[in-house]
Amino acid sequence: MKIQNVTDASFRKYGKVLEGYDFSALLKEMKHTPVPDDVVYVPSVEELEALDVAKALQNKGFGGIPIEIGYCNGHNKKLNAVEYHRSSEINVAVTDLVLLIGSQQDITDELTYDTSKIEAFLVPAGTGIEVYATTLHYAPCNVQDGGFQCVVVLPAGTNTDLTFETAKTGEDSLLTAKNKWLIAHEDAAIEGAVNGLRGENITID
Repeated sequence: MKIQNVTDASFRKYGKVLEGYDFSALLKEMKHTPVPDDVVYVPSVEELEALDVAKALQNKGFGGIPIEIGYCNGHNKKLNAVEYHRSSEINVAVTDLVLLIGSQQDITDELTYDTSKIEAFLVPAGTGIEVYATTLHYAPCNVQDGGFQCVVVLPAGTNTDLTFETAKTGEDSLLTAKNKWLIAHEDAAIEGAVNGLRGENITID
């Protein structure tokens, strides 16, 4: 698969590179977070949310609404699933990493998605990006043997446990956490997920 760069014009339909932020303290604090052999995601980390840049991310990035700052770290080479939110997501790459992304508009009425439409983008270390609400994404892929580290900023409560019942039909069936709609690949064997990805479970070598 061709790996493009988030600075390429082809990324514009999926998101944009952020300017005007000082991520230095955020990158430094992330050095204390674990990088497991698999993938770990933590929606909210008090030490990250206490940094000065958190206020800038809340006000500039999300127009002043409450946010959470967490991370996704580990080792991964596969697509496995795609998810989307009703809001943009901000990612800050602590290490070089590759995002496998697509467009929500390509999900069929049957809630399937053809993985041949996925594109790969390198996010260089130290780069912050906005990922638009209509951009399908999931765990980053590492490009270094030491794994990947990625800051994840979202509206507060996103990706936390559901506290209400959802329908088992239509788009409601994709809701696996608050503000998180997920379509999985059957090869990933994600418990409780709708296996709507069709085609190869893409792997980044």
